[in-house]
Amino acid sequence: MKDLLTVMKFTMKDLVTRKSFIISNLIILGIIILAFNIPNIINLFTSDKESGDSNANQTMLIVDAENIFEGTLEQINNMNLGYPVKVSNENLSFEDIKTKIDNKEIDDAIIISNKNGQINLEYIVENLVMITEVPESIVNAITAVYTNLQISKLGLTPEQLQSLAPNFNFEMKQTEQEEVAGNPIVMMLMSMVLFFAIYYTAYQVSASITTEKTSKIIETLVTSTTPRTIVLGKTIGVGIVGLMQIVVFVATALICSALFVEEGTFDGLIDFSKITPFLGIMTIIYFVLGYAVYAFLYALTGSTVSKPEDVQTANGPVAIIAVIGFYLAYFTMANPTSELNKLAAILPISSPFCMPFRIMMGIATNQEMLISIVIMLVTIFIVAKISVRIYSQAILNYGTKITLKDMVNLYKSK
Repeated sequence: MKDLLTVMKFTMKDLVTRKSFIISNLIILGIIILAFNIPNIINLFTSDKESGDSNANQTMLIVDAENIFEGTLEQINNMNLGYPVKVSNENLSFEDIKTKIDNKEIDDAIIISNKNGQINLEYIVENLVMITEVPESIVNAITAVYTNLQISKLGLTPEQLQSLAPNFNFEMKQTEQEEVAGNPIVMMLMSMVLFFAIYYTAYQVSASITTEKTSKIIETLVTSTTPRTIVLGKTIGVGIVGLMQIVVFVATALICSALFVEEGTFDGLIDFSKITPFLGIMTIIYFVLGYAVYAFLYALTGSTVSKPEDVQTANGPVAIIAVIGFYLAYFTMANPTSELNKLAAILPISSPFCMPFRIMMGIATNQEMLISIVIMLVTIFIVAKISVRIYSQAILNYGTKITLKDMVNLYKSK
């Protein structure tokens, strides 16, 4: 036990004191803080823009010099388009509109006219580079105002007017018996975060083992403890550091959310009622188990190479397995009640990225969770046993990279 703690402490200290580790974590923390301040940055520039005298009256101008709409265009301002609309009955020309846009009095304008019995709308903006069509919202608003004007001239009763615009009541039902709750978009984003957390934390195990083999530190370690202790100590040490990273990142995100984001901003995006202590505990459990699976796989690949430049090539098969597991979980979330998603929640390569979000959606049964955890524990035991066996045989190999055939022979050898 003492040797295990010694290897763990050595691994953790070596990892957290690396410049690359410190710089990468500072960058990630900076990105998190910046991301939560994006709305404030946008508001800052927007406020500065709106505070200027030249931009104070920015709006859309609608010119109805021929009074085709008979003074009803003011109704558009009651339709919540998100921007003010100014209506004018003056006979303004294109040059007059151009002057107003150049002077920043308005952003754009619509001139309404009657050409050969057809209503013509001329949309005028400063530049058409980023605009391909007239905004749909204003087109719908003008159409609605004109339609109401023409209907009002028909002398219809209130009942007849109501029948032209009925108030439909829509209901949504599903054929699946299982009720699914939660936001799929949020779940997919969280699945990506969990995948990268597990993948890159586990990757550090392989990099650590290869680095120490190259620097000959491993020779000192094997003379004072067993290969099994080294593998377990390194795996646990890197895992603790990775878990601490996740805690720091999540804590930073929560603090930034409380300090910089207005209350209620995420209410339409995240259903906070689904984020429970049980979900948090199960997410941590699946993070630890998922990390263990991939960490022991990377310990295996790390022990087969003797040069740092060979690590990426050796880790290729594990990376492919991880990507397959992630995509299996990620894409089946679109149909969480499918058999394929249930399979993804049980397979050890994909369950860490899938099962927490089945729990969040309320469709994971106790039996599924138990089976998933048991399968992962068995997988961890098998992979760890193989990794330790091959690691102990290849630990002092400084020659060429060990092939798959060599690995099989090393495992069989006593």
